[in-house]
Amino acid sequence: MPDPVRSAKLLALVPALCVLAACGRAPVTQRALPVADGAPEPAPASTSAASLAGLDPCALLSPADRSTAGLTLLGKPKTIGAARACDWTVPATFGVTVTLDGNAGLANLDVSRGTRTKKKVGAHQAVQVADKKNAAGTCAVLLGVGDSASVQVDVSNASFSDTTLACSRAATVAALVEPKLP
Repeated sequence: MPDPVRSAKLLALVPALCVLAACGRAPVTQRALPVADGAPEPAPASTSAASLAGLDPCALLSPADRSTAGLTLLGKPKTIGAARACDWTVPATFGVTVTLDGNAGLANLDVSRGTRTKKKVGAHQAVQVADKKNAAGTCAVLLGVGDSASVQVDVSNASFSDTTLACSRAATVAALVEPKLP
């Protein structure tokens, strides 16, 4: 007859082994499993923020990606608040900023200005934000990475006009970046 204490200890190790086996994969939502005393096991914490910490925002666009997006120069790293970002500028044409925010998911971002359009980019939920009424030539595509992290793709046209073109550029860059996200 198996020892019930030893069996309970082995069952407690199963979630940890599953987490170790899943390193490098996209996080999977798991339901809590009951343990020996009948109390539910807490769900594992999201690893999205930790996964973003290992990414270099300037490395998210390869030379081929930059060509597809119309970016002719290398990106320059910068910090926006506590978030790491990269800026690409095509002089007298447009600029793109990709920001990795490990502290704010889509629900936590202030998107109160402009028109919001929910969409899906690859496997990630996203929100496109643009103010087409003011036609300022700016647009952002915000990609959710788990519940507590996001990647923000912001485009500004140098002429501060043609918001539709800015949104097309933001969507192109978001689609190029998305497969590289956790």
